Amino acid sequence: MSSTVMTPPAASVAVDLARVTVVLVTFHSAHCAPELGRALADFPHVTLVDNASTDDTLEQFRRHLPQASFLANERNLGFGAANNRGIWAADTEFVLLLNPDCLLNAEAVRQLIQCADAFPGAAMIGPQLLGRSGRPDISYTWAPNTWSAQGPGADADTCVGFISGACMLIRREAMVKIKGFDEGFFLYYEDTDLCLRLAQQFGALIVAPQAHVTHLSRGSSGGKGRFKAEYMRGYHHIQSKFLFNLKHQGEQVSRARRWRYCAMAALEMVVRVLVLDLARATRVMGRVAGAWRYPDDVHSRQRILSP
Repeated sequence: MSSTVMTPPAASVAVDLARVTVVLVTFHSAHCAPELGRALADFPHVTLVDNASTDDTLEQFRRHLPQASFLANERNLGFGAANNRGIWAADTEFVLLLNPDCLLNAEAVRQLIQCADAFPGAAMIGPQLLGRSGRPDISYTWAPNTWSAQGPGADADTCVGFISGACMLIRREAMVKIKGFDEGFFLYYEDTDLCLRLAQQFGALIVAPQAHVTHLSRGSSGGKGRFKAEYMRGYHHIQSKFLFNLKHQGEQVSRARRWRYCAMAALEMVVRVLVLDLARATRVMGRVAGAWRYPDDVHSRQRILSP
């Protein structure tokens, strides 16, 4: 006896997609436009927020995503702040926050919406991310612990403590209630902070492992030299880590970890140089610089972003 895979009617899928605004944040992401344009061809509501790219990102996405609305920032506001602008511009029930280096299809989003409808108390639904090889990337942690490494992969709709910011389906109303991303985080930890605040307010974040989204990790931005990219990655990562510690574990913990980390990072940087691991040495150098300039950079950014 053969089995038949049932596919939903096209009209049903179209109705589901009309409930969602896809929000993309780009920065030198022109190379992502062709594939993402094909992936999002059936989505009626797409908002692209560009963080002051100096390449032809906007031109390429206007070509490949003609149905999209475009918001062009005059300066790079960071990941969370740019996403907020896309979220506030949306008027649909859900927003789907999607990295430009993610590939999905309408069926995956329909499955996320089905999960959201089945669990109306859940503020956020996440997919099962797949890596470049097609193997599952366990990018979520188990509730209520947002601090530890990942657990085993989910095999059914499951409550978790953290969902990767690479792809999140969120009820827009929930984002309004918590005032969106904390814009003090320029890059990194903004999704961890968001998940923690949504869980505290609404209690449920769910991963739907049947919904597959391919994430070509670190493929969102191009155009920067390798060492500059590594330096900036380290710089922003450590500043966001300290800000997260401050918000959720207190000033004393944040300060103690800052100075301990500076000492350890300086030693690691010397070792990386000695073994000629220059890319990692550059990233550690960025972390040391970011730690040294924290919290002044964060306070300056918050003043700039304040209305």
